Amino acid sequence: MEARMGNPAFVVPGAMQALQALGKSVHDAGLPAGLLDLVYTRASQINGCGVCLEMHARDMKKNGESDERLWTLAGWRDAPYFTDEERAALALTEAVTRLADRPEAVSDEVWSEAADHFDEKQLGALVMAIASINVWNRLNAATRQVAGAWKP
Repeated sequence: MEARMGNPAFVVPGAMQALQALGKSVHDAGLPAGLLDLVYTRASQINGCGVCLEMHARDMKKNGESDERLWTLAGWRDAPYFTDEERAALALTEAVTRLADRPEAVSDEVWSEAADHFDEKQLGALVMAIASINVWNRLNAATRQVAGAWKP
């Protein structure tokens, strides 16, 4: 497998800096890193982004994430390993990632559940995190970036 081109974030002047600034603002908003990794990995599973899946699963393992949680993330609704807060974030991640899959992109039920667990700043950061990983997934998928080609 070969990439169609270099990652657009590296090719377009200023793009990488802008995406890194977005990432830093999300990180600085106070959401737990482990929660963000769950969100990033789940969205990347939905979008089929091998580069992001590898990177975030690697980060999760490095940070002590259990195998059970990694193995069952795609089926989080049926697995006992996730907190109510994580479940709310994962439901929001799926809704925001799959905007066109239902008449109401993000239902009031999904939004309210997330709002029960996160304050406004955290909720804003969570939506920004989901948007950010979807940007990365789309850049990588469109240009066929290759998992394993990038190592931290």
